[in-house]
Amino acid sequence: MAKQYNAGVKEYRQTYWEPQYAPKDTDFLACFKITPQPGMTREECAAAVAAESSTGTWTTVWTDLLTDLDYYKGRAYAIEDVPGDDTCFYAFIAYPIDLFEEGSVVNVLTSLVGNVFGFKAIRALRLEDVRFPRAYVMTCGGPPNGIQLERDKLNKYGRALLGCTIKPKLGLSAKNYGRAVYECLRGGLDFTKDDENVNSQPFLRWRDRFEFVMEAIDKAEAETGERKGHYLNVTAPTPEEMYKRAEFAKEIGAPIIMHDFFTAGFCANTGLANWCRENGMLLHIHRAMHAVVDRNRHHGIHFRVLTKCLRLSGGDHLHAGTVVGKLEGDREATLGWIDLMRERYIRENRSRGLFFDQDYGAMPGLFPVASGGIHVWHIPALVGIFGDDSVMQFGGGTLGHPWGNAAGASANRVALEACTEARNQGRDLEKEGKDILAAAARTSPELKMAMETWKEIKFEFDTVDTLDVVHD
Repeated sequence: MAKQYNAGVKEYRQTYWEPQYAPKDTDFLACFKITPQPGMTREECAAAVAAESSTGTWTTVWTDLLTDLDYYKGRAYAIEDVPGDDTCFYAFIAYPIDLFEEGSVVNVLTSLVGNVFGFKAIRALRLEDVRFPRAYVMTCGGPPNGIQLERDKLNKYGRALLGCTIKPKLGLSAKNYGRAVYECLRGGLDFTKDDENVNSQPFLRWRDRFEFVMEAIDKAEAETGERKGHYLNVTAPTPEEMYKRAEFAKEIGAPIIMHDFFTAGFCANTGLANWCRENGMLLHIHRAMHAVVDRNRHHGIHFRVLTKCLRLSGGDHLHAGTVVGKLEGDREATLGWIDLMRERYIRENRSRGLFFDQDYGAMPGLFPVASGGIHVWHIPALVGIFGDDSVMQFGGGTLGHPWGNAAGASANRVALEACTEARNQGRDLEKEGKDILAAAARTSPELKMAMETWKEIKFEFDTVDTLDVVHD
């Protein structure tokens, strides 16, 4: 580091390091995991992050005298060791609420994870958690409907909802796509779904897909007497095209649409959530691209932060991982962000990775979606982990059934209802899951065949992003 730059960092420490500061209820609180450059003290690094993510720059400027810098600056107020990792440390920073535009997740992230992540004074940086003050939460729209209103609209209570992602991801014609949807819905599922990368490719233009899917929904509803839906992905190259697709979905009577919130961006997502609220549409959110920024233990943004941002931006469903499926997910961390999706007040709980209390006030919760390599053998664990207010989203675990999509859907439904009933009777799903499924399979040949088909399929790999907790 240049000598002058070192001097600037030490100046940060004098101005932005305030261990005596007591955070206010209206402050944004952030926990960063910082890996320092050699020769940098913890206090210097923490103060530098506070400065660069709020009012500071690399030297004193005369315009500092034209504002109340002491009011607007971020303050590094605490430092903690990272359990089991002496290469980094936690820095806690408080920001005054007036630094952020009301109702703008875009502005919050631009400030907290903007230039500071390229800052030379640190080797790596990860935003572990953020406490959004309740006063700020009240400026955000949140989920367009929420859990209770969605259940009321669908008339579905007392169990988790069931879905299926249509496979293969790409290549099906619109009519064949609709056929796959119909078979799944008539077999017992509540929803089917576009995959995240299904938009409007040459082989499957969006308008054709929407029309054939709605034909399938109407037919399945008439045959089963149940409300059905399909997550029509309206993610598009431009906001104007996104709204065009959403409007058409509304016009043909679709109950729910879908958005890839991270690749499309929070600006587009907040706008679409507001549109859904005004038009009575449910909104399913896929988290495509999240692992690019949240899987590295030392650099990026933790998924719990993205979860909070999405709840404020707006969505009625959010993919949450499964713990037991093919995708990354530590059990305790997953339980932590499930709470952040559904509950109104969540207390600090380091055993689940929650660094702050979070108060959402009256903002409704959203459904966590368990999706990624799950099948009937996973259902006992999924009911135990996710409970009733969730969506169990199968793909191959429905469509891969040897007897077809309807049989796969039926197997899912029978297994879910059996496990839910057993749970309600007080049985231990973790220990008795195999017996519960076997008993249900005696009257369901579809479930028996599904159990035989996937009895050897497991995804047993070490979790990369585990919690920084020392367990006794």
